[in-house]
Amino acid sequence: MAGRRVPRPTGDPVVDDALAGYVAKLDPLDRRIALEAVQSVLGIATDDIGRLDRKIANTALKELRAAFNVFAHLRNRPKVTIFGSARTQAGHPEYEAAKTVAREMAKRGWMIVTGAGPGIMHAGHEGAETANSVGVNIVLPFEAEPNPVIAGDPKLINFRYFFTRKLMFIKESDAFVLLPGGFGTLDECFELLTLIQTGKSDLHPIVMLDAPGGSYWPSFTEFVRGTVLKQGFIDENDLDLYKVTDSIEVAVEEIERFYRVYHSERYCNGELVLRLRIAPSDETIATLNEEFADVLLTSIRRTEPYAQEIRDDDHIDLPRVVLNYDRARTGRLRRLIDRLNELA
Repeated sequence: MAGRRVPRPTGDPVVDDALAGYVAKLDPLDRRIALEAVQSVLGIATDDIGRLDRKIANTALKELRAAFNVFAHLRNRPKVTIFGSARTQAGHPEYEAAKTVAREMAKRGWMIVTGAGPGIMHAGHEGAETANSVGVNIVLPFEAEPNPVIAGDPKLINFRYFFTRKLMFIKESDAFVLLPGGFGTLDECFELLTLIQTGKSDLHPIVMLDAPGGSYWPSFTEFVRGTVLKQGFIDENDLDLYKVTDSIEVAVEEIERFYRVYHSERYCNGELVLRLRIAPSDETIATLNEEFADVLLTSIRRTEPYAQEIRDDDHIDLPRVVLNYDRARTGRLRRLIDRLNELA
């Protein structure tokens, strides 16, 4: 961004100077982003587009702003999103599984994010209780009322659009648990897998959880393995992007193990930086370089925080390693992180 001219959103010197003064207290990069956003909004106001287009843009921006402000106060808490059917009744084994996994994660300091409605969403909030719950509600002609655990709570956010709602689910969560559900649950499942597989989202643990003895997710895996993989539409290693289980203990362990050593990731100067809770030994790094030579474009090596990370105060106290890999094979990167967690 260095060297680029500061945006002049309107071309009117008086108005642009006033806008620049309005955002003058921001960091230079944030100031540029803010002025570009103003330029986009003014463009929507004057472009040759329809009222519905302006309405969509306006509503989406308002929804995102409201959601950003809610989550901004919760950044110090890890979050797990629970997906599942709104039609699952209280007392059903899948309802109880959702409630139990939410309760167990809340005990470990995690917040539970659900769609705020009935069924599995209610179960998740019931297990976590209000203090540990965030509701991301969608306004529908039916199934639209927030469940009583989260209704009226300041951590309840209402959305008109699925796309803004799903963005917040995925952007703000550190782990995902999916229980059986209908088209909405499957939509969330496939979008989540797509974003992670294509590198549009950071890697996170994804658990597909059945009630004990359930067959919903094994049937899903049978379809994925027997049809999608068999026809070459995905890679064998993409199956490592998620975990299928009917055990609460396994689900919780899958999430906790993912963050045992791995903390977070960020791209800097075209390379992937992995921030870690524990510095890996030379032996661990050598082992990983050997095991994952098929996907690594550069060797894994230790690194100090990059300038971008220092500028943003982005976990600069953590040890980190840097690498470059074949981005078409994210499943192998997930396996590399699993091995890092095991070895260290």
